[in-house]
Amino acid sequence: MPATSVSRSRFRSYFTLRRAIINISLIVYCLVLLLGFDFAYSTLTRGEEKQRPVRIANPVYNHGFAANFDGYDIWGELRYRLMTNSLGFKDASPRDVPLKPDSRRILLMGRSYTEGIGMGFEDSFAGMLFRAGQERREKIEFLNAAVASYSPVIYYKKIKYLLERGLKFDEIVLFADTSDVTEEASSYFCIDDDPKYRAHCAAAEGSQQPDAVQTNFFLDRFVVTNRVRIAIKRSIQSLLGNRRRSINTDRSRIGWVFPGMEIVKEYKPLGVDGGIARAQQNMRALSDLLAARNIPLTIVVYPWAQQVAQGDLDSRQVALWREFCLTRCKAFINLYPAYFAAASADKDWYEHLYILGDDHLSAAGNRFFFREIEKYLLLQGQESSVGGD
Repeated sequence: MPATSVSRSRFRSYFTLRRAIINISLIVYCLVLLLGFDFAYSTLTRGEEKQRPVRIANPVYNHGFAANFDGYDIWGELRYRLMTNSLGFKDASPRDVPLKPDSRRILLMGRSYTEGIGMGFEDSFAGMLFRAGQERREKIEFLNAAVASYSPVIYYKKIKYLLERGLKFDEIVLFADTSDVTEEASSYFCIDDDPKYRAHCAAAEGSQQPDAVQTNFFLDRFVVTNRVRIAIKRSIQSLLGNRRRSINTDRSRIGWVFPGMEIVKEYKPLGVDGGIARAQQNMRALSDLLAARNIPLTIVVYPWAQQVAQGDLDSRQVALWREFCLTRCKAFINLYPAYFAAASADKDWYEHLYILGDDHLSAAGNRFFFREIEKYLLLQGQESSVGGD
């Protein structure tokens, strides 16, 4: 090969290598800048979670939210804004809530679905109810007393505590979750009024645990980067369909509604029948408490994604609370048919209604839930409406 050709080849190789080094350096430089700005932004926007936890133990009803909190919480891989009012309820701002309202007031009770875990108040169906209630000519104030991992014994103990504290409200709408029976079979014995259940009390129960601030260095200090990572991860999950396939068989927390699941470990020590009996007993105590004060009770039931995927339309959960409500509720609202209809009309219903890789509602899922529940709680004639059979 002539010398000139060799020189040209070496020059081109050198130029190509130099250009690659420059491009890589620019990418690294931009990445460092992005991480630096992300770190600064994330550090500056950290709220009260640096000083105190939002999820705290309570000696009366086991656990709840700290009052007047304005900061961030972590759910799985998500870091999201969380604010509570003076009552320790998730809210749009850390506002003072008077014990006596100047308009109709409805108290919402439930667990993580009703709390709207993983997202801000405005994106939860409870937040949408609050906003819609305030936009009415005759206003309705919706207060969200729900917190993750509640169950009937906590529903009863917390509502009793709030009433004794002097909180006034016109109605309770309780969103009964399929995992309530699991919790009643296995947890919260230390706060139960019944001695036969308190006999199962153990020191490891949540109400006796020290408070702790939930932290994660990556989630706390690189918020933007983490959101990009989650978006990429969820796109890959959606393409692979791993979570979608798993809900076809997953029954880990709601197996009691399916035959043959009575002896699995999640239901110890009481078992499924014992969990059902305890759930009914605490709900009877709640309905008696409310009836004595002429406060109507509405119970709403809704399916988990696993129940929709596995065809549990005529669920044991629905039958349990429908029968209970025959004599003890103002209304029984069954949202199972709405979910099954949505699944029939949309093959990608899970991806559209749920946080991908999770069992909880996405922002779109919360909007769907709101549109269904507003038919009973906000539209004309709600005073006498009873939900689907």
